[in-house]
Amino acid sequence: MLQNIGIPGLILVLVIALIIFGPSKLPELGRAVGSTLKEFKKSTRDLVSDDASEKEQPKKEEKMI
Repeated sequence: MLQNIGIPGLILVLVIALIIFGPSKLPELGRAVGSTLKEFKKSTRDLVSDDASEKEQPKKEEKMI
């Protein structure tokens, strides 16, 4: 989806964001989006690692029996 935007489309989105939010709010908005994405990726990694450890745990118990 984002691959089809291109440079002119990206510039247009940035200009519209600058007009709507203003130059003072734009850095705050960027930080908020960045921290949200960071938290989302961290949660996703934790869920995936939990699933992987749950799949490995029954195999270890079977070997012990």
